[in-house]
Amino acid sequence: MQRVPDIDLDRLRRWPDVEAPNLFAVDASDRLILDEASDTVASAPPGSVVVINDHYGALAIGAAAHLGATAVRVFQDALVGEAALSANARGVTTEVRNLPLGRELLLGATVVLLQVPRSLAELDEIAGEIVRWADPGVVVFAGGRIKHLSLTMNAVLTKHFGRLDVSLARQKSRVLIVREPLAATSESSVLQFPVREYHDELGLWVCAHGAVFAGAKLDLGTRLLVSVLDGVRADAVTAIDLGSGTGILAATLARSRPTLAVIATDQSAAAVASSLATMQANGLSDRVTVVRDDGLRSQPDASADLIVLNPPFHVGATVHTGLADRLFRDAARVLRPGGELWTVYNSHLAYRPTLESVIGSTREVVRNTKFTVTSSRRRVPAALPTSASDPDSRGER
Repeated sequence: MQRVPDIDLDRLRRWPDVEAPNLFAVDASDRLILDEASDTVASAPPGSVVVINDHYGALAIGAAAHLGATAVRVFQDALVGEAALSANARGVTTEVRNLPLGRELLLGATVVLLQVPRSLAELDEIAGEIVRWADPGVVVFAGGRIKHLSLTMNAVLTKHFGRLDVSLARQKSRVLIVREPLAATSESSVLQFPVREYHDELGLWVCAHGAVFAGAKLDLGTRLLVSVLDGVRADAVTAIDLGSGTGILAATLARSRPTLAVIATDQSAAAVASSLATMQANGLSDRVTVVRDDGLRSQPDASADLIVLNPPFHVGATVHTGLADRLFRDAARVLRPGGELWTVYNSHLAYRPTLESVIGSTREVVRNTKFTVTSSRRRVPAALPTSASDPDSRGER
């Protein structure tokens, strides 16, 4: 193993993702993946190195700027990851570009650098796509923190590859090195995604790609929010499912209120693909607009009557409320005065004071042993006093 030259990875930032003293743009597993793959990357044919699940650009920048890889193809599920890679690569390398998971990303790839996802379904889908499109001689360097790796992940990888080797541990990290891709069969995961499940209680098909939270299941928080959606404001014209995941909330609103214009938005590429598939499976593609967005960045101010939200309380593997706080601020900007934000969250998080401060008057709609649903009404700005010296107050122009 040839060690990677000194790389100032510590200069990388998470921006525009949440930044905090206990949140980092690079970890020991990034460095170990680059070290283990260094010789293979350095000898790879031009344009044949692929990076998957790079958090903020450490793998792609390391491969291009320090190992000499050219035309590095990158897939990042998170839109903020793409933006961070772009910002971190500025002035360092132009040899990286983002692509969707699939043929264009992986065709002819001889080396894949992979941050192992925590979801087995996501790992299964990624491995299936590599086998489907990559060069038969492809070598995959799949690394992660030891506490997040499991023997079950080995089983997922050996479902798709004939050989698996394991690196020595370093700084609580390890790399799984797989090669000899097995021929895809009718059992291959690439033919199984998105998965579909019909839910009688919803009257809906739910479709899910591997990286989506809860898969095609109905998670408990969403179930509680769905149970009270008939109480949202009756005169709403435009609604947004913020952080749509598989699109359950957007589909439920569209089915129950045929005149409502619904937008489903998520920063995850897998969530957007899942929401699109859910709408198609339920004949709602013409009723729900699905967009990939960092929060509500692309939505105009004061443009929505209703927003529904099941916010994450993890940033990666770290419990952190920073992402939820950002989503609340986005909702405050995009809601019309008097508009409503309906939020479901783990009760111990006690978001209500924050919602009162950021959005406006907040009431508890329902609560069970684990989750709370609140409805927050966007405050109406106080009217500005009219001054006698104001020309408009005298009808003057």
